[in-house]
Amino acid sequence: MTEQSGGDGPVGTVTPPRTAVLAERFPLRRVVLVTLSILIAFGVVTGSWKTLTLPEGGVSGAGWRDFLLSGVALGSIYALIALGYSLVYGILLMINFAHGEVFMAGAFASFFVARTLETKGLLDRNPVLSLALLLLTSMVVSTLVAMLLERIAYRPLRNAPRLVPLITAIGASLFLQYTFASFFGGQARGYPSIRSLEGTWTILGVPIGRTLVLTIVLAVLMVIGLTLFIARTKVGKAMRAVAEDKEIASLMGIDVNRVIVTTFAIGGMLAGVAGVLFALVFAHVAPFMGFVPGIKAFTAAVLGGIGSVAGAAIGGMILGIAESIGPVLLLTGIHVPAPNQLRDVVAFTILVLVLIFRPGGILGTGEPDRG
Repeated sequence: MTEQSGGDGPVGTVTPPRTAVLAERFPLRRVVLVTLSILIAFGVVTGSWKTLTLPEGGVSGAGWRDFLLSGVALGSIYALIALGYSLVYGILLMINFAHGEVFMAGAFASFFVARTLETKGLLDRNPVLSLALLLLTSMVVSTLVAMLLERIAYRPLRNAPRLVPLITAIGASLFLQYTFASFFGGQARGYPSIRSLEGTWTILGVPIGRTLVLTIVLAVLMVIGLTLFIARTKVGKAMRAVAEDKEIASLMGIDVNRVIVTTFAIGGMLAGVAGVLFALVFAHVAPFMGFVPGIKAFTAAVLGGIGSVAGAAIGGMILGIAESIGPVLLLTGIHVPAPNQLRDVVAFTILVLVLIFRPGGILGTGEPDRG
């Protein structure tokens, strides 16, 4: 027995009610996003206006300048860590959540070298050589940890479902945290300072902390160097080929395993540099120091477009500046006590909003990867 449509539809079909058709066509997601955008814009404008128009006790121009410079330096560190996430994702389409511990391992190793140099008086007597030794130590240790992670934890699972390496990465992260805590103690340790990096330099009439200048300059050089390496060297071209299609790259004579190890090694080197810079800026190291910066660097990578070197750099800068300026700008005017304590809230709110509005990131397609 067949059913006929109530309107002009063909015999044997059931035409859904007009209200159901309209409900299906109603752009609910777009309405929700527009409403959320309006609420966010209203909150940002209101909070900023109240802060900037405080009658007394507001932030001075010099204060905003210091927040901006601190944000750029912090964003530079995030960018260096985020590059490791982007490189690995571009090759393997996996998120290496243990990368924050790669960053921690380098910083922690450099701490012991710094303390030895300080004891012998070399840290201040020869700061350039000392800084080079700190960077070299951190880069070597972080590179070795990253390569071991790839060989032991990830390579056997390369053809497994994507969730399996993700869980393994989280397990490797916890393993490294508690291994370092067991051997060296879980407490934070003060990182020795280099006297030559104390104080400020005046650049274009603006006094900038020397450590901040070093952080920004090194980060810029690293990003430029990595971009040129990927674009112009044989290894960089092989990395791009493997990222495009591993099987075809293998048929063309490219050693895929070597390229993947090289990718992890480069990410480890950049994380090692970030570890020393972080330790110099914040003057401490700890076995659990890598988790939060690692998650924020992942946020930066997603914000810029994970898999993109330029996206990681841009995302890191945006996140660092937003984290430094955002809490003060948005919350001081509504009299929230200690707004800087909410810096992590700003970072993770940005992650949520990016995933909602533009999952592909700033330099991505705007759509989540479905590969």
